[in-house]
Amino acid sequence: MTATRGRFFQRIDSVIDDARAEGHAKERPPLRRNSRRAGSCEASFWRGTSRQDVRKVLMAAQKYERANRAPGKRNGPLGGIALEVLALFANLVNFRSGRLDPSLDYITDKLRRSRDAVVRALKALREHGFLDWLRRFEPVPNDGRGPQVRQVSNAYRLSVPKRALALLGRWAGRPTLPDDDQAARADRAALEAQHVATLDLAGFATFHIEDSDLAKALAQMGKAIDLRESAKQTESQSTSCSYTGS
Repeated sequence: MTATRGRFFQRIDSVIDDARAEGHAKERPPLRRNSRRAGSCEASFWRGTSRQDVRKVLMAAQKYERANRAPGKRNGPLGGIALEVLALFANLVNFRSGRLDPSLDYITDKLRRSRDAVVRALKALREHGFLDWLRRFEPVPNDGRGPQVRQVSNAYRLSVPKRALALLGRWAGRPTLPDDDQAARADRAALEAQHVATLDLAGFATFHIEDSDLAKALAQMGKAIDLRESAKQTESQSTSCSYTGS
């Protein structure tokens, strides 16, 4: 009788544990569609930027909002909250790496806006080409029967559509070169400097002057100067040797 009661209570405990596990599983929200594993997708998504380029995004968004606002309407296609989100992102983005991944709770707390309002603002920015994002997830330790992953904050990337950039006119300027292009230019400049350092006056003139006639004239002058300096050095060495011999 005691053994039977023991097995009975074991079965009850098992049912309770299963119910708790199912309850925890239901508490975890399902992953959003097209979610990528955090840490494996950002390198090809984020891009290095600069303070100047981020400022262009903000200015272009403000002009785009005003230019496309219907008469008598308070907001344009983006809306005031979207501009607030964009300004917040401009302060959060890492210029060197382009990293930008604030959580939705962080955004709502900083802006003191409702969750629904922020979500609508994010969608507007994406629809009009000022923002893009990747949904992400990460694995979590879970000994129960629930999901082994959880949703984490999106990875965001600022951008500016050409139609909005055109509204800046001369302020649009030239886009900042990516880090790899800047590094390549720096390497080429260093190699060029090393090469120029090895040139004589004639070679230096030919290297820097595009006008062929002028380059030839300067090259001849350079050769003459080099010959004169060489003659002076030879004469100085000969004089020094004569004094030593006497």
